[in-house]
Amino acid sequence: SHLLMPHVNCVALADVDQSVLDRRAADVEKARGKKPKLYKDYRKLLANKDVDAVVIGSPDHWHCRMFVDALEAGKHVYVEKPCSHNPQEGELLVQAQKKYGKICQMGNQQRSAPTSQMAVQDIKDGLIGEVYYGKAWYSNKRGPIGRGKIAAVPDWLDWDLWQGVAPRRTFKDIYVHYNWHWFWHWGTGEVNNNGAHEIDVCRWALGVDYPVRVISAGGRFNYDDDWEFYDTQNVTFEFEDGKMITWEGRSCNTLPHYNRGRGSTIHGSKGSMLLDRNVYIAYDKDGKVIKEVNEKEVSATTNTVGVGGLDVYHMDNFLGAIREGKAQNSPIDEGHKSVLLCHLGNMAQETGKALKVDPNTGHVLNSKKAMNMWSRDYE
Repeated sequence: SHLLMPHVNCVALADVDQSVLDRRAADVEKARGKKPKLYKDYRKLLANKDVDAVVIGSPDHWHCRMFVDALEAGKHVYVEKPCSHNPQEGELLVQAQKKYGKICQMGNQQRSAPTSQMAVQDIKDGLIGEVYYGKAWYSNKRGPIGRGKIAAVPDWLDWDLWQGVAPRRTFKDIYVHYNWHWFWHWGTGEVNNNGAHEIDVCRWALGVDYPVRVISAGGRFNYDDDWEFYDTQNVTFEFEDGKMITWEGRSCNTLPHYNRGRGSTIHGSKGSMLLDRNVYIAYDKDGKVIKEVNEKEVSATTNTVGVGGLDVYHMDNFLGAIREGKAQNSPIDEGHKSVLLCHLGNMAQETGKALKVDPNTGHVLNSKKAMNMWSRDYE
């Protein structure tokens, strides 16, 4: 999306896969008329004084280390969701941003949707009364990933650098470049891969931070393969002051809600709202439409890239915060709160417990097993 921005130059790219680097360099040259500098090791890119800000679109297990390294190198940071691989990393990101004072934004682009911003303002103005419940959902038709086989590392991939901070694993033909999402070692499951977006919208609309109780049900129901997370999951988050959010994730079954593969509804004492990346609809208590506004630019919803108008708005907001001190739509401390909810959903599912949570810190109060998942081992 930053290639569409005026007054921005893409001066450098880093990737552990040479074939990806070559393809993306050609894209940049076509869009901007100049080829960027190419690096295999992102640390060499960070040493480049021409770089003012970086966009991190690596696998989840790399996000925190790249983020902190970028801040230490004096760069502003746009990090894709989820901003962390585990809750402790999210806390580190927030601490690092405070220490270095740079602009840091997470890629939860619906925060920059004019229609969603209008909806949240209408909630504050009392359009649907006191809001108390947000329902978030995501559905897709992902196929089986099969069984991984130990294989030779392809000559185009630096497997050691790809693994980065994660403890070393033998290469299998199943991991790179997408299926790492479904392995605990590198990924965070569908709840953080996609649920993070709509859970974030619900949290924003309800005006809540950390929950007091988290419950999850689900499993890998659709296929029998190496996928370690859940293709079907229902998570419920309860908050103080009588508010709650639910997320329903169906990775392998596309039946939509309200004709939408993803979205959220917000429910209040006087009515409800439906929000997705392309529209905002408000209803009264009888289900009659009282307001409907469409986005000018359509965004993709359930493909693996998800590019659209909101990415441009969100990147523009990030750049405006750097250049002119504009208010950020998604500063990293807000992004961390929503990602932490997703981590808690996975922790509740894995422990099989109703997790009691400290609403001030997000820490789990009643499960040592869950708090053992708060951080990870590093190489």
